[in-house]
Amino acid sequence: MQPKSDEEYQRAFASLPLVNMLKSLGGPPTDWEDWVSRDPGDPWGDRNGMLSEDSTIDVPALFVNSWYDVGAADALHQQRVFSARGLSPAARDHQHIILSPATHCGTESLKAPTVIGERELGDARLDCWQIYLDWFDCWLNDKPDRIEGMPRVQYYVMGRNEWRAASEWPPLGVELQHWFLRSGGNAATRLGDGTLDVEPPSADEPADTFTYDPGDPAPFLGMDGGKSSGTTIGPRDYQDVQLRPDVLCFTSPPLTEGMEVTGFVRAVLFVSSSAPDTDFVARLLDVHPDGRAIDVVDGILRVRYREGFDRAVFMEPSVICKIEIDLDATSNWFPAGHQIRLEITSSAFPRFDRNLNTGGNNWDETEWVVARNTIHHCEQFPSHVLLPVMTAMGSHAGKANLNSIARCLDCGIRLCPPP
Repeated sequence: MQPKSDEEYQRAFASLPLVNMLKSLGGPPTDWEDWVSRDPGDPWGDRNGMLSEDSTIDVPALFVNSWYDVGAADALHQQRVFSARGLSPAARDHQHIILSPATHCGTESLKAPTVIGERELGDARLDCWQIYLDWFDCWLNDKPDRIEGMPRVQYYVMGRNEWRAASEWPPLGVELQHWFLRSGGNAATRLGDGTLDVEPPSADEPADTFTYDPGDPAPFLGMDGGKSSGTTIGPRDYQDVQLRPDVLCFTSPPLTEGMEVTGFVRAVLFVSSSAPDTDFVARLLDVHPDGRAIDVVDGILRVRYREGFDRAVFMEPSVICKIEIDLDATSNWFPAGHQIRLEITSSAFPRFDRNLNTGGNNWDETEWVVARNTIHHCEQFPSHVLLPVMTAMGSHAGKANLNSIARCLDCGIRLCPPP
């Protein structure tokens, strides 16, 4: 297929039905049509030998992922399964992971200063190639001393701009905090009255409703538009997006002291809709004193799959249901004076396909329905986000673990085994 312009990719992303997207670009035959026309729980996927909780593993592994790629949490879950289901001591004890602040496949090419998207993140360089050589020397050339002392988890704390080490994920010292969505019923846009608070809502707190039109979806800003790889290009400022009436914003007061969020982030929402099916997107952002709203991590749920990807359960008009949205994993320092914002909407286009709100297949449809979607947040329906907050004790432990690993004078930055 001949290279396409950004405009051609954008037209293809917006085309319907979704199943014909690649054909609209004049692409060669692929599995796209077969794949996109199947439900997530379709056994068709089993033919590829997908990892499951009962898989058995008998190989050591070094996982490398990054906070602004798509799937840091997936890599962490894989590492957990590999370790838990290992058949040998080597497989159980040597599942390691590196989590950098890079975008897709960018860990090895990080530079100083490290700038990812619109974030300046210090100096996150690692001598990855030497780490990889040490790893293969250990397992292929029988030189176990090459990885002696390698931490199970090496992760970069964005904002603090430092590497940490841990023996597990989430690291020791992390405590889950409930931050509740609050408002007077006017949380639409960043200029509304939505707040994020550790205090739970009152019994009669009004809900927030917005209109989701699949013909005008809220955008996801961190895509390269198909110009190169069609993948994420890092964090962006969502200030302008948060002036849309279909974007709810719940924002904390300015922090009086800094707060580190390290672990899996999850939003627990009580929702209703005029449609039989719709999507909800939750995005965690770092709001700077100058107003910039930089995305940290986000997630999406197609509500029909709220009880599992192996079954579709449709909504009844205006009936409230509980959903949980996994916002992936992160490690981010929110400095004093910054604010934490949770954004709720129903699309992140074109990263995710639009839900057309009909309750139909979605992939073969060309018509859509405009939905009225509601977030409930009161004493009976306490919508909240679960933030994994690192305590001071846990932070010091991570630094101590990292400092116990010798650093080579010739590179200064790579994590090396003790001499």
